[in-house]
Amino acid sequence: MKIALQSGTSGLVGMQLLHQLIQTQEFDYVISVGRRKLALKHSKLIQLDGDLGKIDSWDWREKITSQTLGGEYNDLVDALGNGKAEVYAFCSIGTTIKQAGSQDKFYQVDHDLVIGFAKWAKSLGATRFVYISSMGADANSSVFYSRLKGEVESDLRTLGFDYLALLRPSLLLGHRHEFRLGEELMKIVSKPLVWLKLFKNIRPIFDHQVARSMVKVAMESNRKGTEIIPSGVIQDLSK
Repeated sequence: MKIALQSGTSGLVGMQLLHQLIQTQEFDYVISVGRRKLALKHSKLIQLDGDLGKIDSWDWREKITSQTLGGEYNDLVDALGNGKAEVYAFCSIGTTIKQAGSQDKFYQVDHDLVIGFAKWAKSLGATRFVYISSMGADANSSVFYSRLKGEVESDLRTLGFDYLALLRPSLLLGHRHEFRLGEELMKIVSKPLVWLKLFKNIRPIFDHQVARSMVKVAMESNRKGTEIIPSGVIQDLSK
């Protein structure tokens, strides 16, 4: 049994990724983990909601089995609980300082929730972890955002996944729920690079390209260890 664990489902890339995972025939189930459930149903999709900051204390068995009265998920719970499943984890958790309200709260989301989800996924048997980081991630950077992303990458490396993919996309193109003035201005300035196919590693990239690449690298069993994947390579993988 192959199972995909996903967190950050409601975000720009997360929604695209969810659709990609559901369509991937190899996965028997896709378990979405978030603060609240999405208005979406599919026979392969199971949604677990709750306080992500306390995910290590979740009774995930009860959360899964309570969603059906006929015991349809008993085999899934058994496989997860007894290490009988191949588990792949995908993370696109992220916010903005404006949404979070402060740098401290931003750190709690973009660092603590990511690492918490990764540890939880590892405890359920995940051997492969795919994470959306950021272009310029560097734990020694003087820029807060870049330093935070670099710290997340460093902390993920210590968890011992057989394969850890750190995707570093450039500016993301897609339909966000909220308006971000700075990003919209950057899109206007840099979108010609997409049309002209220039500067592959820094030109904007579409959300569906990142999602497709996440699934692709996770499913390629020859990929081992830790791999940093820059935006230009992400575009190549998405073809």
